[in-house]
Amino acid sequence: MAKGVHGSSRVLGAVLVAAALASAATGCSESAEPDRGAPAPAAGQQARAQEQGAAGALNAYVERVHKQRAARVLAARKWGLAKPPLEAPAPPAVKPKITTRKGFETDGEDLPPVFTTVPTKQKIVFLTIDDGAEKDPELLRMMKELRIPYSAFLSDYVVKDDYGYFARMQKSQEAGVSLHNHTLNHRYLPGLSYKQQKREICGMQDVIEKRFGKRPPLFRPPYGNYNEDTLRAAKTCGVKAVPLWASEAFPDHMEWREWDRDLHPGDIVLTHFRGKEDWKGTMPDMIRRVMNVITAKGYAVAKLEDYV
Repeated sequence: MAKGVHGSSRVLGAVLVAAALASAATGCSESAEPDRGAPAPAAGQQARAQEQGAAGALNAYVERVHKQRAARVLAARKWGLAKPPLEAPAPPAVKPKITTRKGFETDGEDLPPVFTTVPTKQKIVFLTIDDGAEKDPELLRMMKELRIPYSAFLSDYVVKDDYGYFARMQKSQEAGVSLHNHTLNHRYLPGLSYKQQKREICGMQDVIEKRFGKRPPLFRPPYGNYNEDTLRAAKTCGVKAVPLWASEAFPDHMEWREWDRDLHPGDIVLTHFRGKEDWKGTMPDMIRRVMNVITAKGYAVAKLEDYV
């Protein structure tokens, strides 16, 4: 929690300064062209008015933050989390430079980077959900009430029976939920020709743009498998980066890519749209499990698109 408090203090300071500057700027503009029909206020009165304006903006911000935190505590109790999720720090003004992870390279040059972790020193991770097979309305309510950011990587063969669910997902949070590319049919891409791969990737770009209004910049190959043709095809479709994952979440356990079986700053966490037919629990069960792990290790969940 300390990091969230410190982050809030920095923001509060910024609000106070901004409000003071805005008030000062208004005062200067008014004094440059005084109303000749009324006496100008004394300097002391102007200063007090500026202080009151800045204090009002600060108090309003503090009240809003307190309400959000209280709501998150109540939501954590409602949804059965051990502790409320930690607040993520403000995203960087400049996004970090993303490069391909060592060992994941191809011979091609200037291709979208493939990575499992975003370079950052902040204790944050990123939650991503793949395919779209399970369409649980409880997931949307849970994530909204807990204010947990996440990104969805969709495959058309399992989402086309209910595009409306993902349209609601996209608008379910104040900051929005980003919908990205996981191919049309979830095929093993290295086994396909370049032309076939391009159809799988570009075709899904077209679907997402048509159905949800935006061509996604991120693409995740099914099973995490790709070759140089995959990346070349993805680039022609407008893909900027290829996030894989460092760990995977299930309702009853976590699986880890790294030898130490732990989280690290900037790690990408994978899970899937699944229900009791496919694993030992529901989507909310999975969120409870992964959030309890993330929070217990002192990490917050941040929005991937703020960093990539």
